Amino acid sequence: MKLVDSHCHLDRVDLASYDGEFQNFVSATLESGVEQMLCVCIDLESYPAMLELVREYDNIFVSVGVHPNDLDRREPTAAELVELASIPENVAIGETGLDYFRSDKGGMEWQQKRFRTHIHAARESRKPLIIHTRQARKDTITLMQQEQARDAGGVMHCFTETWEMAQQALDMGFYISFSGIVTFNNAADLRDVAKKVPLDRMLIETDSPYLAPAPYRGKPNQPKYIYRVAETIAELRGMEVEELAQITSSNFFKLFTAAGVSSQ
Repeated sequence: MKLVDSHCHLDRVDLASYDGEFQNFVSATLESGVEQMLCVCIDLESYPAMLELVREYDNIFVSVGVHPNDLDRREPTAAELVELASIPENVAIGETGLDYFRSDKGGMEWQQKRFRTHIHAARESRKPLIIHTRQARKDTITLMQQEQARDAGGVMHCFTETWEMAQQALDMGFYISFSGIVTFNNAADLRDVAKKVPLDRMLIETDSPYLAPAPYRGKPNQPKYIYRVAETIAELRGMEVEELAQITSSNFFKLFTAAGVSSQ
């Protein structure tokens, strides 16, 4: 069974059990059945080192963007994001979006401005968006509509919102990605959404090293745990896990092919 981890942070994974060697980690991950990974950027400060870490591996791609959580990050311009995304290894803009969970960090306006900048960059670079949204359903969809995010396309990563929001994103041509959260005991509502999302618009991810799925919850997450996400959704949908893996992998290649991903 071959799987794709559509969203992970490989520059932040715990290498302790791999003798501190990234090469050992990659080899073990590939042997586990994960054939490709998208290593997602969260700030410009760490982007150069992240790129240097993974760029020798043909099965690891990267994105560039600034996460909405942190106000004290270097603010990108659309032109800068376009330039950074022009290299062959880079296949997406993000992660970006809106996160109002900790809304005391200077209000919402700076997040909205940053999100608009990323959408502009994605449209100009013709690379898909990786969108993070948390407790900001209305504003996320509104800004996507206002800035014609449909023209770029992309994915609603680590989706934890309502079926109504999923439908709105799907209507704009976006994919919906599920993480290990779908395995949590308290995620019944999210599992209902996972039953409804059209299979040809679904991705799966780990968001490593965060959000490890059951039974690994509370431990550092790893891309090889993507199989637990696949197993859970396959069971919900009444299908074989191999079929779910094949479909979500195909969707990954379809979304990111124009930006440089190859199924090899």
